[in-house]
Amino acid sequence: EEDGEFLGMKGLRGQLGRQVADQMWQVGKRQASKAFSLYANIDILRPYFDVEPVQVRARLLESMIPVKMINFPQKIAGELYGPLMLVFTLVAILLHGMKTSDTIIREGTLMGTAIGTCFGYWLGVSSFIYFLAYLCNAQITMVQMLSLLGYGLFGHCITLFITYNIHFHSLFYICWLVVGGLSTLRMVAVLVSRTVGHTQRLILCGTLAALHMLFLLYLHFAYHKVVEGILDTLEGPNMPPFQRVARDIPVVSNAVLNTTAKAVALTL
Repeated sequence: EEDGEFLGMKGLRGQLGRQVADQMWQVGKRQASKAFSLYANIDILRPYFDVEPVQVRARLLESMIPVKMINFPQKIAGELYGPLMLVFTLVAILLHGMKTSDTIIREGTLMGTAIGTCFGYWLGVSSFIYFLAYLCNAQITMVQMLSLLGYGLFGHCITLFITYNIHFHSLFYICWLVVGGLSTLRMVAVLVSRTVGHTQRLILCGTLAALHMLFLLYLHFAYHKVVEGILDTLEGPNMPPFQRVARDIPVVSNAVLNTTAKAVALTL
């Protein structure tokens, strides 16, 4: 009987060992399938980043040239490599502006603030304009919207790179109107060609143009030495700063004050 009980316990332990081994095998199999599916999902994104440098350069130049063509929808590049590199470039320029203007971040870091600002604008505004385009019945996809707005940041990079290094207040407004205006007109022309209806075009294009131009104003005035640039322009780089000097006030005796008060009283 004791040998039978021993053999029974041994068989039970063997069954438990096999069950644990099967469970571990199933868990490992599921993790391997998840890793394979993740690789497959990453492979899906590969066509959006498969682009030649010559094509990126041509699209950068095209982003500054508005094309007036309304009868047919204008072509939009369905890739994300160029827009992503432009967003990272804008992050680097914004970091340079923060360091030169001695910007102090109470919560967080300069890198986190720059990345959050640039990527937040790119993803947030693209999603909002895509939703608005869906309501206005515009023919554009989310990837095309990301690509269009991403290449539209090329004008912002040029303007901020110039104005962060050359501290002339009037130069910013010139670049803001010319360079930023050309990139905005390019996006507006593309959306006009893909939208039917005057009211829908006005709402969609007006919203995009306002957000794009105001974002450039925000980046300039939030992380730039505006006051120092104006003073350098007016005074020159070698002029000493203005200083307030206290003036000496002569002491007036009480007799003179009493005589003056009596004369005023007699006159009245």
